[in-house]
Amino acid sequence: MESYEVELNGRTYQVRSIRNLTGHSIEPYCIHGGKHVPIVKGGDAGIMEEGEFFAIETFGSTGTAQVHDDLECSHYRKVFDAGYVPLRVARSRKLLATIDKNFGTLAFCRRYLDRLGEEKYLLALKNLVD
Repeated sequence: MESYEVELNGRTYQVRSIRNLTGHSIEPYCIHGGKHVPIVKGGDAGIMEEGEFFAIETFGSTGTAQVHDDLECSHYRKVFDAGYVPLRVARSRKLLATIDKNFGTLAFCRRYLDRLGEEKYLLALKNLVD
């Protein structure tokens, strides 16, 4: 990937691998398993074993080649092995039921909730995240 360049608005940029993202193992009902596959040499890598499945993901950038978690969240997913947490807000319980029914532990974004007809769910979603 890093042997390529891209031209944007008349300017040429070197493509760089994003250093702090990885591929990952895939487990039943848990898309992001516990093992990581580094994009660049030298990252923390587990041993791949026969019968395991992996998502080999590469991410390119023309910028700093780092992802920062300081912006708005765009994707959500339930933690696969999270314990039971009682929810006091009825709207949060309703939204969780929609998430369970349609996504389980797979990742989703707010656009998917919109397509399901969910409305006025931002506070409930924040409550679930918290």
